[in-house]
Amino acid sequence: MTLQKVVIIGAGGFGREVLDVLEAANQVSPTFEIIGFISDPEYQLPGTLINNQPVLGGFDWLAAHKAEAKAICGVGSPAARQNMIQQAAKLGVEFFSVIHPRAITTRWMTLGEGSIITAGCILTNNITIGNHVHLNLDCTVGHDAVLEDFVTVSPGVHISGNVTLKRGSFIGTGANIIEGKTIGEGSVIGAGSVVVKDIPDHVTAVGIPAKPIKTHSVK
Repeated sequence: MTLQKVVIIGAGGFGREVLDVLEAANQVSPTFEIIGFISDPEYQLPGTLINNQPVLGGFDWLAAHKAEAKAICGVGSPAARQNMIQQAAKLGVEFFSVIHPRAITTRWMTLGEGSIITAGCILTNNITIGNHVHLNLDCTVGHDAVLEDFVTVSPGVHISGNVTLKRGSFIGTGANIIEGKTIGEGSVIGAGSVVVKDIPDHVTAVGIPAKPIKTHSVK
């Protein structure tokens, strides 16, 4: 059996958790040959071992080895992840997605490239997951929800049916979003918040119910 060679972009906390997801998937069905991490040499020197996987180098390594391995990005910040993915895509890097074997999904879900679904997540039917989306531990996603590209969903979030999370939005730990609501592009929902009304683009909203408290500058 030929395994798919893969690298993880980012060697921080969530990057290590992505490694856990890949190793769990391999225990059920050997699929991936994990080569190591891509990280800025300013922070982690090539050759450094992180959870028994080497830091290979930065984007220069990707440029030289793009034909050898596919990549996935384990950086939690939507803006930082988008920047890294754009850099890698310009080099011609290909991406892959992974679902933890202890996640529950149905065949009525579509999953874009580079997306990660971690352990304990439950996704029902007619759900659309975009590219480079992160669903962290123990999240639920209801019917007909749409999670656009570069969305990050933190642990323990509950997303009801017909919810739309626009591109690059970030949902904090333990937040709840009731049915039919939309979270705007680039917006942040604070941990433990309850969203009962649509949230506009590029704001931070917190509380029960969640209300915008800050507007973000758009770069």
